[in-house]
Amino acid sequence: MASRGVWSGAELGRLMEQKAGYKLSAPSISALLTEAPRQVKAQTMDALCTALDCTPSDLWHHTPSVIEMDSPEKEEQEQQKVVNDTPRRRLPPI
Repeated sequence: MASRGVWSGAELGRLMEQKAGYKLSAPSISALLTEAPRQVKAQTMDALCTALDCTPSDLWHHTPSVIEMDSPEKEEQEQQKVVNDTPRRRLPPI
């Protein structure tokens, strides 16, 4: 924003509405500016890029998620554990 001369959320909101025809509430703009969003709608990203004359890669840097994989031995041990005389059940992956 600063490199584009935009210094406030209100100014960003006005630009998004003027240039992209997209209205975002003040609390939503504040959340975008103060915390890392968990998700961003494609329309919002498009409006931000249009308002700031940039591309998504100027706004977002991908950091891969790290998932710890279970070893086959560990999985087998987990399956053999018993709670209240009932074998533990594992949910299928999402």
